[in-house]
Amino acid sequence: MLIDYDLKELLAKIVYYGPGLSGKTTNLLFIFNKFDDESKGELITLQTDIERTIFFDIIPLKVGNIGGFQTRFQLYTVPGQTQYNTMRRIVLKNVDGIVFVADSQNEMKYKNKDSLINLSENLSYYKISIKQIPFVFQYNKRDLPNISSIEEINKYLNQNGHLFFEASAINGIGVMETLKEISKLTLHSIKNKILARKEDLE
Repeated sequence: MLIDYDLKELLAKIVYYGPGLSGKTTNLLFIFNKFDDESKGELITLQTDIERTIFFDIIPLKVGNIGGFQTRFQLYTVPGQTQYNTMRRIVLKNVDGIVFVADSQNEMKYKNKDSLINLSENLSYYKISIKQIPFVFQYNKRDLPNISSIEEINKYLNQNGHLFFEASAINGIGVMETLKEISKLTLHSIKNKILARKEDLE
């Protein structure tokens, strides 16, 4: 959470994390195209060898006033490939909420798990755990034939019982539902942090 006292804005960062080609960028592009020009900022992309990655990407979604500050979200993706781990860690700095986009295809089981472990390791660099931050799963590519069941994915990924959403991001299915839930959880967390700060000052 970053606060701009001059502009009276509170910036909440939500990061879409997951293995390469799981659908992180597809999610953000769908969201970007859903909003009019007045409610979104510039879309910035980086073309890597395998996938197009959106990073340092600001998409303001006005959600109201908190403690006298106008609140908006900044949505980011991270590069999925392992060689870009430094960039993933940088993007996670000051993160307020995370969507883990898992690829439902059977052959992606271990890559999903490795990416989740990598997320945990990168969060620990900032002394944060997944249990301490607003977090949801999105099980993407549910439109494909060779996919794991929801029970299987939950068994190897979601052992802590986080909320999850089935999705086909390329068709826009489950994208806005995922965003709505992580936004709600993130706003609740930020409000609690602001209240705690006020109590500390009193």
